[in-house]
Amino acid sequence: MIESRSKLIVRYSETDQMGFVYYGNYAQYLEVGRVDALKTVGLSYRSMEKEGYALPVKELKINYHNAALYDDELEVITRVKQMPSNKIVFDYEIRRKDALIVTAQTTLFFIDVNKRACRPPKYFVEKMELYFS
Repeated sequence: MIESRSKLIVRYSETDQMGFVYYGNYAQYLEVGRVDALKTVGLSYRSMEKEGYALPVKELKINYHNAALYDDELEVITRVKQMPSNKIVFDYEIRRKDALIVTAQTTLFFIDVNKRACRPPKYFVEKMELYFS
């Protein structure tokens, strides 16, 4: 299993009229977690894109448990629980201290430069196997 933890401070511009984090901003927080999780295993979106691979989001599931507010310090806990194949599933918790704010899951899949679904690059599989063998 892969796990990363990312810290964020809610900016004023991320809140709505009621003072809550606008629901659409949570997708950006999840992206921070994904990028950090890949960095944890020595991978980066930038290098994969340079080599002609991309990982678009196929599915997002999200459950809101509590509201986050301006200036809250949030922790995005990101986990990859299964060995990726042509897709990779990330599970998330967003927390403010001991309060659970959001649980979520995203599924991403590999595409090549022609925007066709493909297998992940060999180096990606090799790095992931270290965590799932």
